[in-house]
Amino acid sequence: MWTTKTFLKKRKGSVLKIVREHYLRDDIWCGSDICTICAHQNEELVLEKNPQPKNKKFPFPHYIVLDTCVVLNQINVLEEDALCNVIVVQTVLEEVKHRSSSVYKRLLDIVGNPNRKFYVFVNEHHKDTYVEREPGEKVNDRNDRAIRVSVAWYESHLMSSQADRRKRDRVKVILLTDDVDSKQKAENEGLHVATISDYVRNVEDCPGLEDRLSQHNTTYELQAGGREPLFPAHFTPSQIHQGIKSGKLLQGSFLASRENFLEGQVNVEGQDKMILVQGRVGLNRAVDGDIVAVKLLPEEEWSVPSHMVLQDEGDDSEDVLEEENAILKSKDERVAKLPTGHIVGIIRRKWRQYCGILQKNPIEGSVRHIFVPAERKVPKVRIETQQADILSSQRIIVTIDSWPRNSRYPLGHFVRALGTIGDKDTENEVLLLEHDVPHSKFSEAVLSCLPKLPWVITEKDVQSRVDLRHVDICSVDPPGCTDIDDALHCKELENGNYDVGVHIADVSHFIRPGTAIDKEAALRATTVYLVDKRIDMVPELLSSNLCSLRGNEERFAFSCIWELTSEAEIVSTRFCKSIIRSRQAMTYEEAQIKIDDLTQNDTLSKSLRGLNSLAKILKKRRIENGALVLASPEIRFQVDSETQDPIEVEAKKLRETNSMVEEFMLLANIYVAIKILEDFPECAMLRRHPKLPVSNFEPFIKAGRNLGFEINSESGKALALSLDNAVRPDNAYFNTMLRILATRCMMQAVYFASGMVQRDEFFHYGLAAPVYTHFTSPIRRYADVIVHRLLAVSIGADVTYPDLLDKRKSHSLCHNLNYRNRMAQYAGRASVALHTHLFFRGKVQDEQGYVLCVRKNALQILIPKYGLEGTLYVSPHKGAKQNVTFVYSEEVLYHIHL
Repeated sequence: MWTTKTFLKKRKGSVLKIVREHYLRDDIWCGSDICTICAHQNEELVLEKNPQPKNKKFPFPHYIVLDTCVVLNQINVLEEDALCNVIVVQTVLEEVKHRSSSVYKRLLDIVGNPNRKFYVFVNEHHKDTYVEREPGEKVNDRNDRAIRVSVAWYESHLMSSQADRRKRDRVKVILLTDDVDSKQKAENEGLHVATISDYVRNVEDCPGLEDRLSQHNTTYELQAGGREPLFPAHFTPSQIHQGIKSGKLLQGSFLASRENFLEGQVNVEGQDKMILVQGRVGLNRAVDGDIVAVKLLPEEEWSVPSHMVLQDEGDDSEDVLEEENAILKSKDERVAKLPTGHIVGIIRRKWRQYCGILQKNPIEGSVRHIFVPAERKVPKVRIETQQADILSSQRIIVTIDSWPRNSRYPLGHFVRALGTIGDKDTENEVLLLEHDVPHSKFSEAVLSCLPKLPWVITEKDVQSRVDLRHVDICSVDPPGCTDIDDALHCKELENGNYDVGVHIADVSHFIRPGTAIDKEAALRATTVYLVDKRIDMVPELLSSNLCSLRGNEERFAFSCIWELTSEAEIVSTRFCKSIIRSRQAMTYEEAQIKIDDLTQNDTLSKSLRGLNSLAKILKKRRIENGALVLASPEIRFQVDSETQDPIEVEAKKLRETNSMVEEFMLLANIYVAIKILEDFPECAMLRRHPKLPVSNFEPFIKAGRNLGFEINSESGKALALSLDNAVRPDNAYFNTMLRILATRCMMQAVYFASGMVQRDEFFHYGLAAPVYTHFTSPIRRYADVIVHRLLAVSIGADVTYPDLLDKRKSHSLCHNLNYRNRMAQYAGRASVALHTHLFFRGKVQDEQGYVLCVRKNALQILIPKYGLEGTLYVSPHKGAKQNVTFVYSEEVLYHIHL
């Protein structure tokens, strides 16, 4: 059987008649073990013959049919094992696929689990359940009707197979819907129907299931007892569209402030400066990351960022008004005002699942509590749970459902518990989730791409590569490093010049384009280094074995080899795929000892001394050209070998060998960038570091001037010279602290496709390099894998493929690489902070600290010995316990009396 749809379509002056056929069948199975009509195969019998009734409202055997909104809004409930024997009709599956790819994937995972008993019924192609859209009927109404028709069909279809059962034992079908109109129609049609919340609240023997209910449809206005709205109403989608089209509104991404919960900025593409938003009216229920519509205020109403540090500690509108007044009073009117606006609508929510803790309601017996996110940029969330006594001592995950106008906080629901607060494994899981670090085990599809052991180098491999196994090569890395990406050699030539090589693990040999392992590596983008663990980009067989350039083992490499004069001038450069055998894998300290101990005159010692002397010349020249030497408060931990708990902490020591390796990695990256850009001007994957406007350095320049130093940021070279001269004989750490502050004024370096950016924007400001890329760490960075592939094609060592030469796909890939790289850095810093806190847990000691930043009510303090940074409140503050008198002067004079 089939139905046809005929319609006319105009195309280029002519009329095109289109006929679509929709085939219907009478042999589509119902999937129930009760059925005696359908010709099921055994594997098709998903729905149980005798489903156990576990619901107080429906105390009889039954199957469940879900509507689309229930799936979209309550997927967390559906993922619980309590709900089984569920029918998902094709109409719902297609709607979910169209409206949310993430929920669709989660639904398919549930359907694919045979223990859950979820059955997909193809109602759109069954002759008895397909429905035509009626004239004037909306698509949503037609789909709701199709779902109800399927429920009615199942009722009658199964009834004929249950004639021999007692009435109370017969399996019935229940529709779960949150659509008021559809529920009413289902009741009028005599169907069993309930809302998802009504059904879940009556499920027996499943504590905590109710907590997972989304509050998406909660009428908070009724719960709030008619409370006046705290926020303006959002513009409608059509108003937003018209406003953006006319130029009256701007579209951008909302970035919340970590330091002040009543302040944020909107990043509008094409605008030189971000738009400042302040107060609850200005923020208007936007959450960090949301795509918003913002209305720019007249210039006379523009404002400046507040000098207050404000944490959200109230829970009523009066607190909000007090804090807003505090912001207004804290402004320095002499500071240049920024474009300021109000958020008037949300174009797209970027809500995710958030980690944090439960702030228990002091009212005994209340089920309404406050969730405090770990990320300070995210507002608190109201949730309902009956497990507050248990959850208040645990890290939990919550998701936001809605944010009504009359609620100070958004409404959400509990998803799951992660573990006890303060437990190291729990806190590690929190920081990985909060920084969106993929850390699940590698799939079977990925592992199937790995080479079989024992892996050996064949004669064919030797013929296709340059054999460098006779060259005395070594690697120099931090202690405990097992993913060794790079190795070096230096050999004096007869003409007095040096043959110097940088040899990089040939990861692209093992990871071929389009394979499962390639897709996974592209998704992860980078290895993430925590204090006590490493989240690999590729499986360990590659990262710590077959790709790692371990000592005295033959490995594939991609080599960049130069001939250099004794003054480090490049005579020639060549690239090749090679086979190497590193003579020794050394730590920085071991390499430094070899260099310094002049009694050691073996080949490796001589090689290291040659590399070190050349590196010093290269660095000097690079700095003279305007490269910056910046700083960050880095520390390292000694951890217990069994518990992995920190037992000692100290600032990282940098040796000449650190700089030696760095210089040759930079040199290789620069020369590879030149080569791939020359051969692939449109699709080379490069890395740039944008120069910030001078205005971004103004606070830093002002601070330097007040301390007696003139900071010039007109160019990288001028800034480097200024930093070199800013030295205090009485404070050895002063210059380092200035460099830390300078680093924080700058933008991050980013990957880009050469064909998508103007040539004058290729420059790497921090390195003072016209072009730059990443080639030297393919084990831990996917960008380097792409660069290896480009270079291999460039020298004829490999073949290309379409995606490699597609600049738009490269551009899209760069977005993910930049995001993952940024998140990996933040996760690493969070891990250091976590272990620092674990180290100091239960300890009290005095340490020297430095003031990094002064606010009207707080100081930002850095303790360099431990790289520890925190906020010290110095004015009346609900969380302040310091006995401090603080006088703030607008002339940047600070007096602290402890």
